Amino acid sequence: MTAPLVDIRGVSHRFGQLAVLKNVSLRIEPGSYTILLGPSGSGKTTLLSILGGFVTPSEGKVLIRGEDCTSVPPAKRPTTTVFQDYALFPHMSVGGNVGFGLRMQGVDGTRRAAKAREALALVGLASAFDKKPHQLSGGQRQRVALARALVIEPAVLLLDEPLGALDLKLRRQMQDELKAIQKRVGTAFIHVTHDQEEAMALADHCVVMNDGRIEDEGPPERVYARPATRFSATFMGESTILAGTVMKATNGAITVSTPAGAILLPGPQSAGTSIALAIRPEHLRLGETKGDIALGSAKVSDVVFQGSFKRVLATSELDPALQFIAKAPASTTVQAGDTVVVSCNADDIIQLAD
Repeated sequence: MTAPLVDIRGVSHRFGQLAVLKNVSLRIEPGSYTILLGPSGSGKTTLLSILGGFVTPSEGKVLIRGEDCTSVPPAKRPTTTVFQDYALFPHMSVGGNVGFGLRMQGVDGTRRAAKAREALALVGLASAFDKKPHQLSGGQRQRVALARALVIEPAVLLLDEPLGALDLKLRRQMQDELKAIQKRVGTAFIHVTHDQEEAMALADHCVVMNDGRIEDEGPPERVYARPATRFSATFMGESTILAGTVMKATNGAITVSTPAGAILLPGPQSAGTSIALAIRPEHLRLGETKGDIALGSAKVSDVVFQGSFKRVLATSELDPALQFIAKAPASTTVQAGDTVVVSCNADDIIQLAD
């Protein structure tokens, strides 16, 4: 197995008595686009700051290219950070901003300007070299910050919620551009966000964080389709969660008692085991389908039209505490107050670790 580009080993960090990272270990492969995803306070930004050298961890090590960089200052390590507020110098031209890191490295003016122009061309801003930052839009300033980071050819580019200040349309456009740029330059990107859609649009390696720990990690398709934990199932997209107990276990199959009735599933658990089941909204059907598992009747409380589908919330008539979240085809005729039968395919039910 080849050595990872970044190897985080048992990193913990405390601010005073508050533990914000708890024994985090993570490997980042060359050329990957890694997303650190989690709610506020999950530790993702602290981990990024440790990778960038702005924070020294209380415990553990950070290796980059096989070298221990745990205590190496930001300017001496092979990383560059792009911040949410861009941090451009307002008095400098765009070209001057992009070439600033090269200037600090002692690169002469002619070569510095040439490389700055190359970096601006890479992000689609070749004509902005002589402009000032205030003459650019938010998306253009973000691209300048990206060019400034890439021009010094870091081994790892760190992005701290880089799209957080942009409106929805521009954010989606920049997601496409970021992914395309990353593929062209081949640099490993590590990107912090709390936006699940952004994570799925960009990542080939998704790391879900919660309370200072890594809850789940892997390709976004796997993390979404088969989340490892209850938190991962509810944060990486929406899920209907059924708490259950294994009533019977025979020949590799289990019968689970849930608020929506008994469900037969494959599984190795023994009778009496508590289990959590998750069902993604697109896998819940409003109405009975042959071969599906019936989950009982539910009263629709809300219907939101979202273009290609309708998001339907419905409360189980078997258990008022159970709320189903379903994505129904946009053509579905359903409204608040309706009573519907809810069902799903057994293969689409996810068994969670906790």
